[in-house]
Amino acid sequence: MSDAAPRPRLLYIDDDESFARLLARALDRLGFEVVHSHDGAHGLAVLGLQAFDVVALDHYMPGLSGEQTLARILALSDPPPVVYVTASDECEVAVTALTSGAADYVIKDTGEGFFALLAAILGQSIESARLKRTEREAQAEVVIARERAELLLMEVNHRVANSLTLVVSMAHLQANAMPSAETRDAMADFANRVYAIAQVHKRLYTSQDIRFVELDNYLAPLIRDLHQGIAAKRSVTRIDLDCVPTAVSIDKAIAIGVILSELITNASKYAYPIGASGEVRVSCENIANMEVVLAVEDDGVGLSGGTPSGTGLGSQVMTALAHSLAGTIEFMPRERGTRAELRFPLTL
Repeated sequence: MSDAAPRPRLLYIDDDESFARLLARALDRLGFEVVHSHDGAHGLAVLGLQAFDVVALDHYMPGLSGEQTLARILALSDPPPVVYVTASDECEVAVTALTSGAADYVIKDTGEGFFALLAAILGQSIESARLKRTEREAQAEVVIARERAELLLMEVNHRVANSLTLVVSMAHLQANAMPSAETRDAMADFANRVYAIAQVHKRLYTSQDIRFVELDNYLAPLIRDLHQGIAAKRSVTRIDLDCVPTAVSIDKAIAIGVILSELITNASKYAYPIGASGEVRVSCENIANMEVVLAVEDDGVGLSGGTPSGTGLGSQVMTALAHSLAGTIEFMPRERGTRAELRFPLTL
């Protein structure tokens, strides 16, 4: 048994029978298996029945011209490369062939050097087509692998979001069982921080791009749920959001969500004294596509001694998270109430 590689199959389309016989003998010696078709229509019919590695095509033929035949070959689902072979040395013919999709062209001749040149061009065309086919297959595999990875990551985010939501529910149950208001509030604050993280993962498994989180789409439901779960039970009547569309990385979104949760919780606890009520306004600006400014304002009693009220744990959490964003958080007194401002650079 021979282990030699199969000879490449060439379909040669030309109405010149004598030249076709000469070419077939020469290319047979050079390692090709040649099948001849006498015109374009017959060549297309043969292509529909047999597989070929390459096609060589004459330009001037009765019936379908070389240009018309080329167009129909290239319209096939998986066409072989086509080399234009013509007796014309007009530059326009070569340019038309190449711009129409021919792999290469060669001027027809009867000398021995012509057949060696044609064999070399045919071999190069076959190899080029093989490399392109391999590249397409590799790209298709990359796309499939990426889609699988994205689906897996979306599933992971889905499971993480569900698990964190369960933790939030357990924290609220534990808070309700606590004997003192102080410990209940501490557990509720913990639940809010976990909830902010869970919402990031929820946005990731429902997003088209799992690398980033759109702040406006993330913050709106987070604020709504925080208001329903916490602020609505206290003195904050409404929370307004004005946020420009801004994409941030997952880690940044988590930090931003936890900080915002802390600021809204503080406003619901300390901005308005017993018997008073008011609103909270949240804004998010993207300054020149370089810096994000997230602000939370209220119309309450303002800062006590220039610092926010509370145990201090929330301030520590916010300061640490602002540092992770390479940003700063600042509390500024207003004529009525307080403005808390988080600034960080927009680097994805």
